[in-house]
Amino acid sequence: MEKHIVKADGNGAIDVNGQVSPVTYTVSLKQRKGHSYEVDIRLMARRDWLLQRGFERDAVLVSQSGARIPVYHDDGRHHDDGRLDPADTISIELAARDDSCTSEVDLMRKYPEFDG
Repeated sequence: MEKHIVKADGNGAIDVNGQVSPVTYTVSLKQRKGHSYEVDIRLMARRDWLLQRGFERDAVLVSQSGARIPVYHDDGRHHDDGRLDPADTISIELAARDDSCTSEVDLMRKYPEFDG
C-alpha cells in the first residue's frame, strides 16, 4: 500500500541542449511497501523558451541538491513527430518519477526539499 507523505517546492534549473534557465518545481513523496520511496517531480516551462532551444520530448532538471533528473513532456496528444508545436499551450508540464531512493538518508541527500 502506498502512503502519501509530503509535497514540497524547490528551486533549480532546467537544461535543454546545454542551455539553462532557473525553474521552480514540485516534488511529491510517497512511501511504498517496505522502505522504498517514490518521488514525483513536476515543473512548468515556457513553450516558446523550449521551442527556441530545440526541445523535443525531454530535458534535465538540475535540482536543489545538484542532482540531474531527466524530465519528460507527455500531454497525451501526440503530433506526427511527437514534438512541441507553437499551437500547444504556453506553459508545458514536464514530469518524472524517481524510485531510486531506498533509504531515508538517500532520500534526504537527493531531495533536501523535504527537509523543511
